[in-house]
Amino acid sequence: MISTRTRSGYDQRMTAPAHPLTVAAVQAEPVPGDVAGNAATAARLVGRAAGARVVVLPELFLPAYHPPTLAADPIGTDVVAGPDGGVADPRLDPLRQAARDGGTTVVVGAAVRYPDGRRTISSLVIDPAGAVRAAYDKQQLWGGERELFSPGRRGATLLVDDWRLGLGICYDGCFPEHGRAAADDGAHGYLCPSGYLAGSEHRRDVYYAARALDNTMYVVFANAVDGVDPWRFNGGAAVYDPEGRPLVRGADTGTEVLVATLDPAALAATRAAHTMLADRLSDQGLPRTAIIG
Repeated sequence: MISTRTRSGYDQRMTAPAHPLTVAAVQAEPVPGDVAGNAATAARLVGRAAGARVVVLPELFLPAYHPPTLAADPIGTDVVAGPDGGVADPRLDPLRQAARDGGTTVVVGAAVRYPDGRRTISSLVIDPAGAVRAAYDKQQLWGGERELFSPGRRGATLLVDDWRLGLGICYDGCFPEHGRAAADDGAHGYLCPSGYLAGSEHRRDVYYAARALDNTMYVVFANAVDGVDPWRFNGGAAVYDPEGRPLVRGADTGTEVLVATLDPAALAATRAAHTMLADRLSDQGLPRTAIIG
């Protein structure tokens, strides 16, 4: 369909995907610092997501989200990306094979070192041919992450079949404008590998449902789970529909592989009924009026 963009940047006549897309959101507990072992675990989890075209694993899953280990062993916990973002680390070979075996695109969290010296919290994308690329670097760093990592420089959209999937990582999803930037780029879904600590269940369940409804798009939320305080995580991985309702959701503890199918008809119907993206003003008018009560 030929389309035009509104002033907000959203294309209100964006063609919906033609076919459903089956995805999986994973919650699991990696071992701090064991990139090879965690890659092997990730490969087994991908194998459990039978039929999924896209599998999303948690933030920093390969080295584990464990700041003391990430600080103490930056060489051992990082993967190295080439100038084009390609990653050739042999520790990832089991995950490459799992992607090839399943015809699956895998999104998995890593600490990435670039040739210019930057170190980032990133999502690696492993395509069905087994090629690995540092596809997206987390833009919104949280708390002590700023002491270890540099922020990402740009957003990214993953194209799988005829679906457009915006990439975010954990704290990115706490900012409505991050999800909106993905929607403005035509995203039908938003993939958010995360690491939410125990005690944050309310925020975990609100943010990603809200990003789905804000932007009438699917959200796939993967999360770390279990571990030892103060780095104990709360699971609750989920896939949300474009109205923010969970299609599947994990418990607060234990490993789970949650499979759901994204329905283009439901996406189109939601966007036809709830037209916030198309109706959004390009700005909020002249300077705000102050009213004294």
